[in-house]
Amino acid sequence: MTATTMTQALQHLELLLVPPSETGVPLGNWRWAVRQRMAGVRDHLMEEGAQPNDGWLAARGGSAVRERNALLLRLSDLAPRILEHPDVDEVCAELRRLHADIIHHLQRVRDLAYDDVEIEFGGSE
Repeated sequence: MTATTMTQALQHLELLLVPPSETGVPLGNWRWAVRQRMAGVRDHLMEEGAQPNDGWLAARGGSAVRERNALLLRLSDLAPRILEHPDVDEVCAELRRLHADIIHHLQRVRDLAYDDVEIEFGGSE
């Protein structure tokens, strides 16, 4: 696997969020490509850095870690279903929800990092 950013990994996965019946892609190829893209997203989530643990950011940092762990669990639960589940439309819908939830999680992590830097440098006061 080539080195990609999380944004690129999510974009690559997003390209496959349309059921293969709508795109004409052979089902087996679609299933395998989705699993590969999911692995890239999972790898980036696993590498997510430690959250701030001082002051008022500690609770939000802990929440972000718990959220990441829940997302990783959802990815893990969905992985075998991608290859085996007969209702591809249902799996694809679940994958779209997971994709959106990961994007929201990443925004919260970026907000947390911004708030951490803002506190460190004194913000706008």
